[in-house]
Amino acid sequence: MTVHTADLQNASGNKGYYMSLAREIAPHLPLLRRYARALTGAQESGDAFVAAALEAIVASPDDFPRHLEPRTGLYLVFHRIWSSGNVEVDTDETARGARKAQERLKALSPLTRQALLLTTLENFTVQETGEILGRAPEEVNALIDEALEELDAQTKARVLIIEDEAVIAMDLSDLITGAGHTVCAVEDTAAKAVAAAKRERPDLVLADIQLADGSSGIDAVKDILASFDVPVIFITAFPDRLLTGERPEPTFLITKPYSPDMVRAAVSQALFFESTGSLN
Repeated sequence: MTVHTADLQNASGNKGYYMSLAREIAPHLPLLRRYARALTGAQESGDAFVAAALEAIVASPDDFPRHLEPRTGLYLVFHRIWSSGNVEVDTDETARGARKAQERLKALSPLTRQALLLTTLENFTVQETGEILGRAPEEVNALIDEALEELDAQTKARVLIIEDEAVIAMDLSDLITGAGHTVCAVEDTAAKAVAAAKRERPDLVLADIQLADGSSGIDAVKDILASFDVPVIFITAFPDRLLTGERPEPTFLITKPYSPDMVRAAVSQALFFESTGSLN
């Protein structure tokens, strides 16, 4: 990202106001970046939209919606930028794929996906989601219902679960099969997960980052991706370990404890973006 909350602190004018605003929104940036990646399908394009939102706040901090909670106001500014679509992203292959995904999202009921992600992945209330999207609460509920119907129509997938806690692995298996997908394997160590992935060739991987024998789900995923491309969703109680901004970050990240709708939304988005590679 090229813009940071420090830019607010260095802005001219009422520095006390700017520093206060910077402190209020800074804790929410990692999760906004996660949301932006889920919405756009790639770290580069997601960060470009977040950077543009911060640039807008730096340019006109007095226009920040202070009548809202800082996190809600930050997402509102982001959505204004997202809706405008006037953001340049890098021209490498990843960014081109993200732009195709973004175009497809705009064509396929974008508000339903945004409403679902905001309420499930980001845990905003229906009222807060309405403030961000500029919609009445009853309309947000209708959008969520429509999104859930869309989820049921998604392409079904074979899923590899990498999780060392038996209860959570069982719960995830039930959620995945309940959504019409197939669990092809459940593994609790990196070595067994990599072997299962090479054997089963799953369509999607759900991975914890801390595994039973002290091995790493992150390392397992790296080894799997070295063999073949597959969308990955990380599920962890320690999102800060992955949302550092200092290295490539996962596009899809679910924090524990999670809700069933949160998992369903992430699976749908991951499969959606995986399928955009064949778009013309």
